[in-house]
Amino acid sequence: MQTVSQTPLESETDQLAAPVKITAVLVMSTLVAALGGLLFGFDTAVIAGTTHALTQVFHLSPATLGVTVSCALWGTIIGAGLAGYVGERFGRRDSLRVMAVLYLLSAIGCALAWNWHAFLASRIIGGLGIGGSSVLGPMYIAEIAPAKLRGRLVGLFQVNIVVGILMAYLSNYLVSLQNLGASEWRWQLVVPALPSVIFLLLLFVIPRSPRWLIKKNRFHEAKDALAMTGENDPDLELACITKSIGAESCLSGERLFSYEHRLPIFLAITIAIFSQLSGINAVLYYLNDIFQSVGISGGIQTVAIGATNLVFTALALLVIDKLGRRLLLLTGSIGMTATLSGVAVIFYTHAHRELLVWLLITYCASFSFSLGAVIWVYISEVFPNAVRAKGQALGSLTHWAMNAIVSAAFPVLAARAGSAPFTFFAAMMMVQFFVVLFIYPETKRVSLEEMRLKIAK
Repeated sequence: MQTVSQTPLESETDQLAAPVKITAVLVMSTLVAALGGLLFGFDTAVIAGTTHALTQVFHLSPATLGVTVSCALWGTIIGAGLAGYVGERFGRRDSLRVMAVLYLLSAIGCALAWNWHAFLASRIIGGLGIGGSSVLGPMYIAEIAPAKLRGRLVGLFQVNIVVGILMAYLSNYLVSLQNLGASEWRWQLVVPALPSVIFLLLLFVIPRSPRWLIKKNRFHEAKDALAMTGENDPDLELACITKSIGAESCLSGERLFSYEHRLPIFLAITIAIFSQLSGINAVLYYLNDIFQSVGISGGIQTVAIGATNLVFTALALLVIDKLGRRLLLLTGSIGMTATLSGVAVIFYTHAHRELLVWLLITYCASFSFSLGAVIWVYISEVFPNAVRAKGQALGSLTHWAMNAIVSAAFPVLAARAGSAPFTFFAAMMMVQFFVVLFIYPETKRVSLEEMRLKIAK
């Protein structure tokens, strides 16, 4: 009897219909890679508790405070830009080890900084680690995850980011209770050294990405990695990925900037830009200053906002593969537009200041449930295998470049007119709603190999 061979699309459909096998290696690998997100969140948010002390110690103006806070973000641009190349050359897992070392050096350097320039240099080193891990972590998880669970598993990276933010706020609060005097800010900034060491050690116990191994023609190792991470038929999946990568290379080689990739490039760049034009990192970095400007003590309120981020990111993670990425983005756009408008009114009228905390909590909930949960998942999904590392790097680089610009400009603009930044952020979220509504495709439950065909339609 003659047998009929399956096309890649048919075999992928069969794989999606099969029950998902969750192995200990898949869980362990996802959690370890997601630790890069925890350090990402911790390192970016820990500065919030030290801005007042740094202003006094280094005699900073609003402009130089903006430079101090944003300098790490300029490091992230370099880290994100290089991560695609490094990830392709040395692999996602091994490159993450370098990021762990950079996190460690930054924490120690900031704590021991003897002048402003030494502090800036240490923060930039940490930025290299943040930028690199923001590319490599989601990409690694996306490449080991079953399509049915990819949204949730890659979303764990974002969960760890908000866990890191919450840990930073909580750590800053607990350190502030120890009455450490002038050295308090140094102790706050050295805390990330411990999770950096743990992250580095755990990266020695997880496998390499099977899709990277296939691109390097290391098929036996790739098959073993696929089996360890729960593929029901490693041989079939190996053949599908190999064929898909070959087809992509024939069409456009490994050139990212080609006509065929125009939509993935647009999606990655715009979601990264909107993520920062939401104002989320400007709010998180300057949270204590925002509260102090209306006569509210930061402290426990920042912890409450960090907890809100965690709860709503976790909630989004539970539904992202059911409701889809687009619905979360649309819902969040509405929530952020409304709450940012409310914050702008408070700063413009100087009335109803008691509502500020609740508006910011609701705003952070809206962000976490939408852009916060979706951005790294979406960027890791929309690019074909052949250019995923470069595409992920492009999206991450755009994200960090916008973050640096917004974070540097925020204190200067807020000092001139407190309502102006929030009015602008609200308008951008309204624009995002319509861009997502009319342009963004849904990517839930689509395999990475099918994605190229879906987006090309």
